Amino acid sequence: MKHALVTGGTRGIGFGIAAALLEADYAVTVTGLTPDDIVNTPKHAHLNAIMLDVTSDSGTAASVIGFEQLDVLVNCAGTILREGKEFTVEGFQQVIDVNLTGTMRMCLAAKPLLEASGGCIINTASLWSFFGGGLTPAYTASKGGVAQLTKALAVAWAPTIRVNAIAPGWIETDLTRAAQDDKARSDAILARTPQGRWGRPDDIGGAVVFLCSDAARFITGTILPIDGGYSAK
Repeated sequence: MKHALVTGGTRGIGFGIAAALLEADYAVTVTGLTPDDIVNTPKHAHLNAIMLDVTSDSGTAASVIGFEQLDVLVNCAGTILREGKEFTVEGFQQVIDVNLTGTMRMCLAAKPLLEASGGCIINTASLWSFFGGGLTPAYTASKGGVAQLTKALAVAWAPTIRVNAIAPGWIETDLTRAAQDDKARSDAILARTPQGRWGRPDDIGGAVVFLCSDAARFITGTILPIDGGYSAK
C-alpha cells in the first residue's frame, strides 16, 4: 500500500484530496492546525490525523518522522487574511510564511523519503497564481510563488521526484465563504464559469490521484487549473 501525507487535509479541499486518495487505496495521513481539526476528522481504517503548524521548522521536520515509506506529499495547508490585513507587512509575512515558505518546509522535510520511493509532490497553487487579486496581495503573491517553486523543484529534483501543482478555482470551502455569501459576487463568478457552478472539494481529488499515478509518470512542473473553465474566459 502506498502512503500519502496531506497537509491541511482535515477539511476543505485537503480533505477532498485525502478522501480520493483513500478511495485509490492509499494510506493517508492528514494534518490540521488545532485539536478540533484532529477530533473532527472522519474515522477511516487507513486515515491518520496529526497536528502540524507549517510555519514551524521543527514541526515540519518532525511530521515525517515515523514514516517508513512516503510516496506522495500534498501541500494543502493555507491561509488568507481579510479586512485589508494583507496590506500590512506583518499580515503579508504571515500569509507568505504559511502558503509559500510552509510549502517549501514540507518539500524539504519529505524529500529523502520521496527520493527513496520515487514519489511525487502536489502543491496547491490557485487561480491567483495567474491573475491579480486586488483584495489579497499576500495570498496572490504566495500562490504565484507556489507555482514558480513547483517548476523550480520539478527541475531540481528530476528525475527522482515529480513535482506538480493544482490550481483550484472557486471551490465551496470555509476559505471562500465570504464570496459564496455575497450574492452579487457569487453570481459574477458563476457567470464566468462555463460549468455554471461552484466547485466542491471532491472535484479536486480525482486530478490529484491522476497526477500521483503512473499514468502521469512523464508529467512534472505542471500547474493544472481545476476551475470549471473559469480561467479559459
